[in-house]
Amino acid sequence: MLRISCPICGTRDEVEFNYGGDASIKRPDIADMSLDVWTDFLFKRKNIKGNHKEYWHHASGCRQWIVVERDTLTHDIKTTELARNHNEQLDAVNKDSS
Repeated sequence: MLRISCPICGTRDEVEFNYGGDASIKRPDIADMSLDVWTDFLFKRKNIKGNHKEYWHHASGCRQWIVVERDTLTHDIKTTELARNHNEQLDAVNKDSS
């Protein structure tokens, strides 16, 4: 069983959390109605081996969304952070690369 360290509540069992998907990609702007953009976002994902960032929702605790960096081969958790902090960083990276 995974033990996830919530930045608010501390270390808890995985059963308190719900998996929320890939945290390494940014959702397209809702105004972008391009079918290709949304198809890529929804269906074309990489199957990453090694360290990967994922959204997890602490549903049975503080109800915060967090980002967990986890090794997909060993399930070792490297880092956790509140999703709101991660999303600000992701926005800055995307802005710099455009």
